[in-house]
Amino acid sequence: MAALAEPERKRVHAFFDCQNLFRVAKNLWPKHTSPDFDPVALARAIVKTYPQWVLEGIHLYTGIHTPQVNLDLHTFWSRKLATHKSQDSRVTIFTRPLRYSSVPNHNNSTRPFSQAREKGIDIRIALDLVRRARLREYDVALLFSQDEDFKEVAEEIRAIANEHNRWIKIASAFPSDEHHKRGVDKTDWIEISKALFESCLDPNTQKYYSE
Repeated sequence: MAALAEPERKRVHAFFDCQNLFRVAKNLWPKHTSPDFDPVALARAIVKTYPQWVLEGIHLYTGIHTPQVNLDLHTFWSRKLATHKSQDSRVTIFTRPLRYSSVPNHNNSTRPFSQAREKGIDIRIALDLVRRARLREYDVALLFSQDEDFKEVAEEIRAIANEHNRWIKIASAFPSDEHHKRGVDKTDWIEISKALFESCLDPNTQKYYSE
């Protein structure tokens, strides 16, 4: 099969799995104990390094604590997402309340504690990646996640490219250091160095918490 024609101007949509990005950054660089990154700044910084890329969409996805369980984190994410939405007209937001399950407490207490879990976020990202590809809204999907579940989405997007006889790239961007250099399989890997990550911190992070 002949290679699909690569467009000179490449429309980019960035898709942020916010909790995954936070967890990976925290594991690599422990001082980042809260989601202190600015996704708009990160998307702009990476796209800027590719002269033919044009950023047209920034999509933020995260689960959020209910205020009854954790008011601080509910307030944090609500304020943070609203700020990024006002920061750039290309930003869209998808959230879902976190779900809770009781798990045994191992600190000699007989009372269980609630563990929060995201439900439906990965599915929403996957659906949007596929839907926007079918609608021809982007040429490059820039995925900020290391979740290997997205490998199947990358395969589907390649199938869409062949079906539509057009060029599409899917890339995964992820925090990296000398020991951690792996993105999502079946995608192009874009490493986010500590220097790049810390050049894109959100200056309002502490202001987002409830007073």
